[in-house]
Amino acid sequence: MALNPTLVGPVAAPRWAEARRLLAVRLDNMGDVLMTAPALAALKRRANGTRLTLLTSPQGAEVARHIQAVDECLVYRSPWTRQPEDEPGSPTRDLELIERLRAHRFDAAIVFTVCTQSALPAALLCRLAGIPLRLAHSRENPYELLTDWVLETDVCADGMRHEVQRQLDLVRSVGYASENDRLRFELKPADRLAMHAALSAAGGHPERPWIVVHPGASAPSRRYPAQRFGQAADALARSTGCQIVFTGTADEQPLVNDATSAMRSPFVNLTGRLGLGPLASLIGGARALLCNNSGPAHLAAALGTPVVVLYALTNPQHTPWRANARVLSHDVPCRHCLKSVCPEGHHHCLRRIEVQQVVDAVGELLDHPDGGPFAARPPFSIQPLQEARA
Repeated sequence: MALNPTLVGPVAAPRWAEARRLLAVRLDNMGDVLMTAPALAALKRRANGTRLTLLTSPQGAEVARHIQAVDECLVYRSPWTRQPEDEPGSPTRDLELIERLRAHRFDAAIVFTVCTQSALPAALLCRLAGIPLRLAHSRENPYELLTDWVLETDVCADGMRHEVQRQLDLVRSVGYASENDRLRFELKPADRLAMHAALSAAGGHPERPWIVVHPGASAPSRRYPAQRFGQAADALARSTGCQIVFTGTADEQPLVNDATSAMRSPFVNLTGRLGLGPLASLIGGARALLCNNSGPAHLAAALGTPVVVLYALTNPQHTPWRANARVLSHDVPCRHCLKSVCPEGHHHCLRRIEVQQVVDAVGELLDHPDGGPFAARPPFSIQPLQEARA
């Protein structure tokens, strides 16, 4: 048992080399699972006969169905992550999960977290389920909860590891590595057919180029003003001739309504009309995506679509990975707040980005669709826009 984090690596790898029934734990949202996909692929490619099960949230399970490395999903609403208020968990469900995990007779479990989360609740579940090998990052000494402990060294600050690299480093510590660190998302033929049908039904034209605009994000602190999305989209419709296609969940319809109220050019509204696969197909076929720091940004990175992200400076770890991207934010002294609601109430890291800067960023990507001088810098970099001097 590796109670000293310096022991993880060469000592641990021989024991892990024999593991074939693997459990990966990632209990967060769509984008988090997407950013874990390269590490999941590394787990699967280690040896023939490896079976990989993902324990994840309902949103994560939707993504996992499009990640080839995942053989099976177990869905769990964990009490230590944010859940809908109208769907509370219960100790009975927790105990039932332990028995489900025990029945699978896993050889090993890998718990994936962001640096601000504790892996120990999930590690305890895995220990109670009798899983003999358990790996995770941990800031505190986990004692017997983890057999293989990678000391948590990340702090929310400039220059920290990207989320993708963090998870790749975790699995590499016990011998799992991959030469391909790109995000993965497998489109299915039915996704494209459903997307074309929805686009046509909403008045769009599948044969004409389009730009996707997604003004939503799960956290209010990560939302650029919706009307400015509409203003930028209207300018892009006029300057590029592309169709503007708005997307979002049904709950985000009010945001999209605010955005489209600023439109003078025709647009297509697919809000609430696309499942994950058709949404990914729409983004994959787009000339560009314009969005906040949200799941669609990571879909674009996985599918090779140029993306402009209005990036709130709440967490520097989740920029589009290996993407042809422009990441726009405005520097503020309260950066890296990790808050879902702006604690200062001013949203300056987003509100001080001018609409014309957004339009110019999309234009640059359209001029250089294969990267060129405007390709993303290192995948973790954010280039805040400084306030213009009078």
